[in-house]
Amino acid sequence: MESLALPVPAYWIEPIVVGLQILLILMIGYTLQRLVGRFLTRLGERYPLLPPELLVMLRGGLRWLIMGTALVAVLGRLGVSAAVLWAALSGFVAVAAVAFFAMWSVLSNLLCAVLIFTIGPFRIGDVWSWWTPRTNPGSKAASRPST
Repeated sequence: MESLALPVPAYWIEPIVVGLQILLILMIGYTLQRLVGRFLTRLGERYPLLPPELLVMLRGGLRWLIMGTALVAVLGRLGVSAAVLWAALSGFVAVAAVAFFAMWSVLSNLLCAVLIFTIGPFRIGDVWSWWTPRTNPGSKAASRPST
């Protein structure tokens, strides 16, 4: 670095190099995204039997893949390891899945309660079952109806 003889202090060189590398990564990602988009557009013009919906979906998916890869490369240049990113992403997805199923159960129970209160729970003479046996292959028992 001393041989460059730049009018910049030595402790600024490394951040400037990292910044230029990040800028280069983002420019390569953007250029690659544009080239893939042009290629898919020309492919759709050349082969009119390809459905445009497929090309739009493919273009969007490849755009997210290219920019996501560029983002991971930028974070790698900033010192964030891919293992840490993967652990954070998988933890977030696991929490989101559990929250989704918990919300699903709560909303299902809420909807059932609203239906029971609006339609009316039971009337005199209704037949309902309060006991259901375990399902065994040879079992012919049915629910015990009550009135």
